[in-house]
Amino acid sequence: MSVLVQMAMFPTDKSESKAKDVSKVIEVIRNSGYSYQLTSMCTIIETEKMSEALELIGNCYKVLEESGCNRVYSTITFDIRKNHKNRIKQKIKSVEEYIGEVSK
Repeated sequence: MSVLVQMAMFPTDKSESKAKDVSKVIEVIRNSGYSYQLTSMCTIIETEKMSEALELIGNCYKVLEESGCNRVYSTITFDIRKNHKNRIKQKIKSVEEYIGEVSK
């Protein structure tokens, strides 16, 4: 199974710039060992099980909570597909088959 997660998570009770706190979240994701892709608006992560995705999201929140954030905003979208793997890259390759290389 492939669980693609599109996620944005950041505190709303701190400064205008969110980079410092977002970096803490990305560090949790990077250290998890799951494939991920950081974009300017969100992070895309691929796990094999829904339970892994939910645990990772919880760990991301935990790092913000432990750093003193009192209010956290998050958007999370799932795309779950059985009998597939490596969709974080394969979905892009599928589009490129039609139009050529795209910005990544």
